[in-house]
Amino acid sequence: MNARTAKVALFGEALGLHPWRERYRQALIALRGQEDVPPSRFGLSSLKQLRPRIAVTLWRGRFVVDRCAIITNLFNHRQTPIELGWSVRKTQVEDFRGKKLTYDSHNGTDFAIPVGTRVLAAAPGEVVRVVSEFNRGGLKVFIDHGRGLMTTCAHLARSLVQVGQVVERGETIALSGYSGLDGFVTFPFGAPHVHFNTWLNGEPVDPFPHGDAPSLWRAGALPAPAGSERSDEAFTPSVYSDERLAEAIAGCKTASTREQLQRIQPLATRAAHTLVEMNYYPTRFPRRVNVYADTHPRTPRLDLPFSRDAFDGIVFADAL
Repeated sequence: MNARTAKVALFGEALGLHPWRERYRQALIALRGQEDVPPSRFGLSSLKQLRPRIAVTLWRGRFVVDRCAIITNLFNHRQTPIELGWSVRKTQVEDFRGKKLTYDSHNGTDFAIPVGTRVLAAAPGEVVRVVSEFNRGGLKVFIDHGRGLMTTCAHLARSLVQVGQVVERGETIALSGYSGLDGFVTFPFGAPHVHFNTWLNGEPVDPFPHGDAPSLWRAGALPAPAGSERSDEAFTPSVYSDERLAEAIAGCKTASTREQLQRIQPLATRAAHTLVEMNYYPTRFPRRVNVYADTHPRTPRLDLPFSRDAFDGIVFADAL
């Protein structure tokens, strides 16, 4: 490890293997499926996810390209039908540049960074959920940024925040790793990374500019790292529609999930949990419902979720 990263336990934290009985049960969900959740799909093209040239260095807590996060996967704009199962194959792919740095079901941005890197809030917000699911992204922190915008950082090693905590832009929320089933099965040739999801109006969106859609990054087309200085920027929680939320939950075809969501109080917490379930287990929700009181436009609000003390920006893996 160097001065820009923190020490994390490889198996206890970075890979997220404990408690192992629970992780084994969750791994079977990905491999065999679950009620209303088809099994994940793998193939020979999935081997293209392995990046031994950069992975081993990152696992050692060191940069491959000094002061840069390496984007190993972008948002796929030609995703395969999710009803067929979450696919890590490369059969029909196109990123925002018109290139192929992604895979079938990828709906976020993968920032490959040294294990133990401090992960920051990309914008002011409130932590609405912290959960570890070995089958889907390992340890994850969800932040509501208000006005219908939510981000998720997945594959974390250690969360440093709690649900209900309001965080400022650039505030540390976690340490990075590669927790989850995919980190375990590809170790040490899979590059440890933060899977960064951006949801607007409850839908996964690409934060990079594409077509007529403007960038969600404050710096322009490409993200710039967050600073360590405090900001006077105010955070206002998102406003949800009680009626739309009830409609969304009623439309969940999995009885156990539907009943669990209906019991959650207060409204904002129930809405946040519903958004998480809709996006991580979409086959349980045949019809998408916008649970917000209003529909919010795309505006540039996000920073790279890493400190400018350690990062200057990003590079694309296919440019190395």
